[in-house]
Amino acid sequence: MTLPVINTIGHVAAFSTMTAFVPQLVRVSRLKSARDISLYMFLLFSFGEAMWLLYGLLFHSPPVILANVVTLGLALAILAPKLKYEWALHWKR
Repeated sequence: MTLPVINTIGHVAAFSTMTAFVPQLVRVSRLKSARDISLYMFLLFSFGEAMWLLYGLLFHSPPVILANVVTLGLALAILAPKLKYEWALHWKR
């Protein structure tokens, strides 16, 4: 395979993973609820994304950095309301 084909595969993969969380984020925003989201999954996923971001920074890899900055941002945008709603439910009891 040529380098342009390999880079195209990488760009498609990055775009797919970056946009995968957009529908979930829209749903959480619309419903004002994150009850169906696994807190531990998003915590672990966000940690993993942060590690990939660090990896990209250490290797000075712009595609890895960009993909993981965007994906981590989207994951945290879902995690924040999850924590907010869980906290609110905890204190209402």
